[in-house]
Amino acid sequence: MASTTSGDVLPTGGRIFTSIPDVFFIPEFVFGGLVWILVASTLVEPDNPLGWVMFVSVFCFVLTTLWFFIFLCGGNQSSIWPSLDVGYHFVAVVFYLSASVDLAYITILAGRVVQISSLPGFLKNYRLDISAVVMSYVATLLYFLHAIFSAIRWKRS
Repeated sequence: MASTTSGDVLPTGGRIFTSIPDVFFIPEFVFGGLVWILVASTLVEPDNPLGWVMFVSVFCFVLTTLWFFIFLCGGNQSSIWPSLDVGYHFVAVVFYLSASVDLAYITILAGRVVQISSLPGFLKNYRLDISAVVMSYVATLLYFLHAIFSAIRWKRS
């Protein structure tokens, strides 16, 4: 029978594809990348709130990629890593939730413009914004689940 105190604080290598919080890495890539792509493909107006959405999606995509490769290569075996994992995913949840709310608000305002205007370009951007809002909330949920399960793992270690 294997010991439950094997010394490994967090999974490394291929085990990250089978451990519960770390299995969320791939969906976080996919949905975070979709938010980035969908917002970048629309008319970015007004600049400030959508700039925040772009910053959050790019920031989380790059840091999640870095985090994924650290876990994959086994650089996460220090005792500080479980708390860093919880901290990063908590920050990602807060960032993504604020970006999702901003994006939803801007999309609601764009919907009013689409009702007034009959230009086909506005409707296309509006539909892309709706898709980005959905993907942003899904990414928020994935980061939230990752943070919760990472906190449970941190509490057990």
